[in-house]
Amino acid sequence: MTASQPSSGGTVTFLFSDIEGSTRLEQRVGTERYADQLERHRAILREVWAAHDGREQGTEGDSFFVTFARASSGVAAAVAGQRALRAEPWPADMEIRVRMGVHTGEPEYAGGGLVGLDINQAARIAAVAHGGQILVSDSTRGLVATHLPDDVHLRDLGAFRLKDLLAPIHLVQVIVDGLPSEFPAPRTLDAYPNNLPTQLTTFVGRDVELAEAAGLLATTRLLTLTGPGGTGKTRLSLQLAARVSDDFPDGVYFVPLEPIRDPMLVAPRIAGAVGVTEGSTRPVAESLADWLRDKTVLLVLDNFEQIVAAAPIVTDLLRAAPRIKVVVTSRATLHVSGEQEFPVPGLPTPPDPSQMTGLERLSLPGQTRHVDPATLGQYAAVRLFIERAIAVRPGFAVTNDNAPAVAAISARLHGMPLAIELAAARTKLLSPDAILVRLEHQLDLLAAGARDLPARQQTLRAAIAWSYDLLDDGGQRLLDRLSVFAGGCDLDTADAICGPASELGGDIVDGLMALADQSLVKVEEAVGGEPRFRLLDTIREYAAERLEARGETALIRVRHRDWYVALTARAAGELSGADQRRWLDRLELEHDDIRAVLDRAVAAPDPPVAIVLAFSMWRFWQ
Repeated sequence: MTASQPSSGGTVTFLFSDIEGSTRLEQRVGTERYADQLERHRAILREVWAAHDGREQGTEGDSFFVTFARASSGVAAAVAGQRALRAEPWPADMEIRVRMGVHTGEPEYAGGGLVGLDINQAARIAAVAHGGQILVSDSTRGLVATHLPDDVHLRDLGAFRLKDLLAPIHLVQVIVDGLPSEFPAPRTLDAYPNNLPTQLTTFVGRDVELAEAAGLLATTRLLTLTGPGGTGKTRLSLQLAARVSDDFPDGVYFVPLEPIRDPMLVAPRIAGAVGVTEGSTRPVAESLADWLRDKTVLLVLDNFEQIVAAAPIVTDLLRAAPRIKVVVTSRATLHVSGEQEFPVPGLPTPPDPSQMTGLERLSLPGQTRHVDPATLGQYAAVRLFIERAIAVRPGFAVTNDNAPAVAAISARLHGMPLAIELAAARTKLLSPDAILVRLEHQLDLLAAGARDLPARQQTLRAAIAWSYDLLDDGGQRLLDRLSVFAGGCDLDTADAICGPASELGGDIVDGLMALADQSLVKVEEAVGGEPRFRLLDTIREYAAERLEARGETALIRVRHRDWYVALTARAAGELSGADQRRWLDRLELEHDDIRAVLDRAVAAPDPPVAIVLAFSMWRFWQ
């Protein structure tokens, strides 16, 4: 059965399935015997899908992706499939146990396939189920709860974080009379300790890279993901950590090192992430090593390139704690014993129609400018562009008219995720053809002036410069000034340091939202639900250069210094009062910027500021 497009409009129900422990099963019984049973499994389920009007969208290895026009059909197919598999007389040493996940949503059909959050969510639901189990989402439950036969029931398991790192969702188990109904807890992120941050967008592509990186991590204890800024190293490391979290029962911990410049602060940063408190008489590195010594933990150290001198700290921890593993993201390797490098490539891209030879054009349907939209969905770079475009312009689709431009944008940006997201954000106002024209102009300018930069670095810089040039003067000035923050800021802080409105030409809330809409600022939810605004490292570097060129670096640093000196002075008085917990949390949140002010005061030198800050912070640091 080949992939087919569901009826346009309305909801679609997605069913994903795969065989539990298929790799181990094949290794145990041999490839030939496993292949026979795999084909039998496929034949059984395909017959069931067809009987319930299912449309097979994809089959890879032992997995199925099937769509249904009605939620009731999807659930009925899952029930019938499990019954048929249970009734099959499998060999005694190789019973096939299949896990299934069902979710209902409203996908987009673009680039020759289905795209969107709902599809990813259905796949993740199946991934956390156990063999023989059917899990469905809350949206599917709402559509089928009153239409189930008497021998089928629903059991609410509660809210869980799936390994897509998105917000928690409710999982509901389908109970079928005569089939097993008792299973361990779902294999979600909640099963073991972790601090992996919730993501606001889907993870697109990278299946091959994830599998390769997971394979390397199984055989090494220090894996370094390398590549220039904007290649997606951080997101890949987070998804890798989520994928392998079951292998680390004592926890998976993400440690952002982007604001750190002093190697001596790396051990305290890691200790803070895992919950080890600093003692007054013992080095924190020793306390951290003791805590990790007997634990099976994964540490993800993000943005290590500016503190490579701290690499010995990593190797010391690996020696002290033989069961831990470390994933590092960096623009360069650490150059230490036992390190395994994994260069992160760009996302796969289609050929650039404007750069193709005559022979290459003949290999595509149609003539020179024709690119079949149905062929573009196979490229992850295009899928990323489409998903991010839909986020700002619902209803966006790849058509015969815009397909060449979408293909060219993805190819000219070398599959760089950040650059593609910046370009896609512009579909809110510009067509793909208009985006391509402006982008090519910026690329040409950069190529003429920065030939010594690697191609991918030129591309990213061009994409940032292009997005920057499309801002009005107030937006540019606000972005430049936000570069002063080492750890992000809340609205009040941004207003105090980057404002006032008279300097920005408008309200700062509107300015921040505009920058967020254009993927230049990340909006994150901090403790208490207060939004915080942060620049990605690569964008922050560019904005800092522009702030320097504007001649405002000194002015904004003074405002930054004065704000945090005042904040810490107030906190010093509150830390012994009834609001101590709230102020400890606030200082923890602002610590990167407080440290940045202190570092500048020490380097200047500016003894009065350094002394005041140290005096205000002594209780917190203690």
